[in-house]
Amino acid sequence: MTDPFTFLVSTIFDLYLMVVILRIWMQLVRADFYNPFSQFIVKATHPIIKPLRRVLPSIGNLDTASVVLALAVVVLKILVITLIAGAQFNILATLIFALVSVIKQAGVLLFYLLIIRAILSWVSQGSNPFEYVLYQLTEPFLGPIRRIIPPIGGLDLSVLVLFILLNFLNLLLAQHVPYWAVA
Repeated sequence: MTDPFTFLVSTIFDLYLMVVILRIWMQLVRADFYNPFSQFIVKATHPIIKPLRRVLPSIGNLDTASVVLALAVVVLKILVITLIAGAQFNILATLIFALVSVIKQAGVLLFYLLIIRAILSWVSQGSNPFEYVLYQLTEPFLGPIRRIIPPIGGLDLSVLVLFILLNFLNLLLAQHVPYWAVA
């Protein structure tokens, strides 16, 4: 049985982690930062990332300040949950967990974005600014799959193939990382 405070803390930190991962991801794919959705992501992360950027320069398209923030969010989450539980804080285990957690959360986020994009493709006319950002974020993963497996009879199987690949990577990660590091 999960403690309600642990659930609340975990949920708040996980939601903010998704926002930070979106910031990293949008910079990597050079998404439209003037889009309203992009502006929300920037405004939610900028107060913390701006001072970090003074110390941590970007490496190419990779914003190292955002990466450090993502890892710090997970470390802080574990610290708060450890304090709530009254357990000991292990910094090495926490750093390993933080790295694995950010990777896993990025995969979960990709899964959600693909589902949202698929649903919107059935009901939307394609002129939604949010849909354009979804396209920019997911197309780098779907495009290469479409080049190998083109749409068959008008049916695009790239999303299904990517779901299978994501599940494979999740199972592979679970085999090589202890359970406590991916919970």
